[in-house]
Amino acid sequence: MERSLAELEEILRGRICRVCSDTREDGSCGLEEPRDCAIFRYLPEVARAIQATESDDVGDYIRAIRSQVCSTCYQQAADGSCEMRQQVRCALDAYLILIIDAIEEATGRTFERPAQESAWTPQTLTPLPVIQQGH
Repeated sequence: MERSLAELEEILRGRICRVCSDTREDGSCGLEEPRDCAIFRYLPEVARAIQATESDDVGDYIRAIRSQVCSTCYQQAADGSCEMRQQVRCALDAYLILIIDAIEEATGRTFERPAQESAWTPQTLTPLPVIQQGH
């Protein structure tokens, strides 16, 4: 099932923004600059990376996002580290599992989870190695 970027954005705003720690009580975005939200700033790249990944291993999705999206983000340092990720201030990284679910569901794909999936959060996943550009 094909969805436009506008449809994916609407779906993600409905699912992610309502649980985002930066959302104000009135439902509006609490970021100083809402356009700085990595989810929506890089939505075309995020959607491409997720749709191109066919795996039941969430680590493959994280690697795809880090190599295809994070590597182009101005927040990531040349060595592949990212202070925003380290401080859990990057919405793309913090809500990646929900983003994968929403995009795959919206496009008619399924992501099979192990039984203990409910315990998965970006903070409980084994850290992946930093992907360095140009190597």
